[in-house]
Amino acid sequence: MNVKEQHYDIKKKLNKVDSQQFRNLLIPELDIAINEAVEIFIKLVAFPRFRTVLGFEKSQRSIDDIRSLVESEDNPDNLLAVTANLVALPLNYMFYISSYALVSKGSCINVKVSVTIPQHDDTSKFDSYYKSSFEWRTLNAKFDSQGIRFENDGSFEVNKLGLSYIRQPLYIHNAEDFSVTGYTSPSGTQYEGVQSCELPAHTHREINDIAVMLLSGELKNPGYEYTVAKLKLNQLN
Repeated sequence: MNVKEQHYDIKKKLNKVDSQQFRNLLIPELDIAINEAVEIFIKLVAFPRFRTVLGFEKSQRSIDDIRSLVESEDNPDNLLAVTANLVALPLNYMFYISSYALVSKGSCINVKVSVTIPQHDDTSKFDSYYKSSFEWRTLNAKFDSQGIRFENDGSFEVNKLGLSYIRQPLYIHNAEDFSVTGYTSPSGTQYEGVQSCELPAHTHREINDIAVMLLSGELKNPGYEYTVAKLKLNQLN
């Protein structure tokens, strides 16, 4: 469904269609709720904090749920330049999936090697069995505030990183129905026209239910418990 249909569906579930119950919700408020719901949905599917939830690539359904946001390492646009063993993450980066690197040593140029992300407290930098090795085609990397930093003893050069990741979705909005000039978000971003949800259509009603749950809690809507129960059922089926 498009963003206008999402707005209608959410208001219907909140008993707000042709109703004077509760206060009227402005379009920017509905947009904020939908985008927060999308973020929650992606986090639940991609990398849930609790292992009782399957997570991304643990089932075909989860893969299908957010496949439209997956940027592949096979895309030439996702081959990132490495400078001094450091590569900056793309601006739309959200979650890491996998990667490979192109490295050079002597006459061997741009050899493809696998990238491993060890824990920060691991001794991979010093352990001869687990440290980066051009000969074994393995390269360790860790995330920090500047991006992805490679563990390299200087015996070879890291040139490029092919990165697969889940990107941030475009901000969903129905600005054209709010004003001919759109609206400005609290962060100062100007939105015009419309932007519908990029996730597959089969996820939209569940995203709407999450938005309804968020809004119901804020509005003290008596349907809050029903919406929570419905969301739990969606996770099981």
